This record gives sequence, structure tokens and C-alpha cells, in this order.
Amino acid sequence: MNQKVLIVEDEPNARMGLAELISGWGYLTAVAQDGVEALERIEDWRPAILVSDLKMPRMDGMTLLGRLGTIEQKLAVVMLTAQGSIESAVESMKLGAFDYIQKPVDPVRLKSILASASLQQETERDIENARRQVEETGVLGSLVGKSRQMREIFNLIERIAPNNVSVLITGESGTGKEVVARTLHELSGRNSKPFIAVNCAAIPETLIESEIFGHERGAFTGAVERRAGCFELAEEGTLLLDEIGEMPIATQTKLLRVLEDRTLRRLGSKVETQINVRVLAATNKDPLAAIADGHLRNDLYYRLNVFNIEMPPLRTHKEDIALISQAIIRAMNERHGCSVSGIEPVLLQDFDAYDWPGNVRELRNVLERAVVLCGAGTLGRQHLPTGFGAVRPAAGDESNQVQMPVGTTVDEAEKRLILRTLESTGNNKTRAAEILGISLKTLHNKLKEYGSAAAAND
Repeated sequence: MNQKVLIVEDEPNARMGLAELISGWGYLTAVAQDGVEALERIEDWRPAILVSDLKMPRMDGMTLLGRLGTIEQKLAVVMLTAQGSIESAVESMKLGAFDYIQKPVDPVRLKSILASASLQQETERDIENARRQVEETGVLGSLVGKSRQMREIFNLIERIAPNNVSVLITGESGTGKEVVARTLHELSGRNSKPFIAVNCAAIPETLIESEIFGHERGAFTGAVERRAGCFELAEEGTLLLDEIGEMPIATQTKLLRVLEDRTLRRLGSKVETQINVRVLAATNKDPLAAIADGHLRNDLYYRLNVFNIEMPPLRTHKEDIALISQAIIRAMNERHGCSVSGIEPVLLQDFDAYDWPGNVRELRNVLERAVVLCGAGTLGRQHLPTGFGAVRPAAGDESNQVQMPVGTTVDEAEKRLILRTLESTGNNKTRAAEILGISLKTLHNKLKEYGSAAAAND
């Protein structure tokens, strides 16, 4: 059955032109000249998709969008916006619009948006199934938990996954930010298309633009052939920009333009390419502090942060540890051919007493090692690393403290803290970076700046 599309536009030529264009793609179309007439048509014609202008007499697009929340039927709403009204379009997506497109309308992009909106109907059914699974098992995609914090996150994911809204995922290292991004992708109409994740902190500054936007042959020394960037690889799918605060400011400027215009230009190219990609971003830093420090553009933050999902550290929802552990053990049994059946109660007590500074990633690593050592049966204390949990300093233990006299400069204090943390981890830079809340790239740069011998040793 062909999907019904209602076109709401006050300008007669534009209204009929859109109707003719969309019907030519196989959709059933009807028209309305403003929001008041649209509500009447929705009631008697029951469309699946609404294409509405923002600026109209009697009732504009934003008011219409707000009124749609009072009716039972779920519609995929695509907003038409004039140049310079991007902020209004973004606001409409916060209110539940599926996507927006600038005037004059690009037919290729509109056709792609409508195809994605059509898939939203199927996605809504998948969301309903996922909602039932959460209630029964505490599992949403690869996310696990029954605590209040995790249920709130599940509810937000269910609401925003079907739409094309940008989402900024924040939280400490190891809390599962990429898992959230994958779940948003899996519960969207884009789930049959690519999910591409790129870690901005792991790419040298000289290569990051090429990695993200692509390049033409000869664009720079070593560019021996044309290469598609992450945006093109994620076409019609989802792109996760992890550690967005580590992206150079100049690249952030170009990214903002791509997000607003939905076009990109490969390095060395004179041709702009239309893109259809949902962009998600993640960071383990406080984004407002990153803005204040000049590491994150203010306007890019607001463009990406249409919705924010903040992943809680594991120490704040320890009631989920048993459920998460069960899910990890099942996955590790399958990966390593083991048959571990569960965890001894005393070990779960140890897990509950530990603060898990590495969060769920640390729990996964501990359990993977334990499952492999155990092989079959029940996990016990004997399967944990020697000294597990002993890294927590006792009250008054000065060996894990950094003391500095009044008058110590900020730079010197930072240096002492970094070197002391690195010492406490046995020169494990990845672990030290997680404890300090900085990227591994930043840690390496700091050590190089200090001229520390630790910079050369692993």
C-alpha cells in the first residue's frame, strides 16, 4: 500500500509543484494551505507523512507540530524552511519533527527523506517491541539495566531513535557511549545502512579532514587516489563522531557547514556532494567546559546537542551490575566457546563494593578474563586478577595523594597530577587517561611537552 503524504504550504504554485513531484514517486498526495486545514485533512484522510512549511497564515508549522501531539495518529513530519531559518528547523526537531529541508527544495534530498520517513512506520513497531523487551528483561539493544537512570535513558532513546535529530552523548570513558549510538542506529529507519564510528582523538590533525570529508587524487602529498570520507561511507546511515572536543577548531567549522547545508566538498574538489547522514557525537568531557576552554565551537555544540544523553558512571547504578554481568557472560561464552553459568554471590558482593573507575568497559574486561580462566561452572574470586579492588586508597593513605604547596602554578599542578596518576597505574597510559578524564592523545602530548621518560615507554 502506497504511503499517504499531506503537503501543507500556503503558496499555491509551491504546493501543487510539491504534490506533483511527490506523487510522481509513487506516494498518494493531498494538500492543505495552512495548519488549520491540515488538521482537518489529517482527521479524515489519515496520512502517514506530513510535509509542512514553517511560515504560514492562521496556523504556522510550529503550532501545527505542537497540535499533532494531541492526536492519536503518529505522523512523520518533514519541515520546509527558508534560508536563515535553521534555528527554527532545529527547534521543530526537538518538538518531534522527523527532518527538515531548506527551500528551494532539492528533489534528490526530499526523495531520500521521504523514503526514510516511510521506514519510520516500521521502526515504530520495532520500538514498541523493544519497549516490551525493556519491561520484561531490562535490555534495549546492547544496553542493559533496570535502574532509574537506565530506564530514563531507554525511554529517551525510544523517543528519539526514529527521528533524524542529532544527539550528543556524554559521560565518562567506558560508560557505553558508542553502544548508545549503535542502539539509536539499530532502532531507526537507517538500520539497514552503515553505522560508521570515528574517534576524533585518534586521528592526527593533518589527516582528520581527509578522514571525515574525503579527498581527491593529488589534493595533498601522498593522496595518490580519490578517497571517500566518513560522511560518504555512512551515506543514508549513521555517523558517530567520538571525542568531538578533540577535533581541531578549523575542522569543526567545516563540519558545522556540512551539518547545516547537508553538502560536503572533498579536499581538492570543486564539486559539492549532497549527503544524507544522521550525525551523532560523543565526548567524555564537560562540553560547556570545552567551549570555555576554546576546544569546542559554541555553535557546533548547539547544532549537535538537539538532544543530550548522559551516560551515568557504573558506581552510581550498582544495582545493574548483576544484570550487566549476566549479559556480558553470555556474550563471552559465545565468543570464547565457554559455558560459564553464573557468578558466586560473594563475588557479586566484591563487585558491589568496588567503584569501577573504568565503568562498564572495565567490568567487561574483568569478566572476559574470568570467563576464559573459568571455562565452565561458576565464577569465583579465584578467577579475578590478583589484587582486584585494591587500587582504592584507604582513608588517609597519602601514597595515592598529590600534595602541593600554596603558590604552585596551575601548569605545575597539572604536571604533578598527570605524572603521579601515570605512576599509580604502572605506566598504563590508557588507564591513566581514563582516570584523568582526558584522551590518550592529549596525555601523549602532555608527556611529550614534559619531556618525560614515560612518554617513550609503554
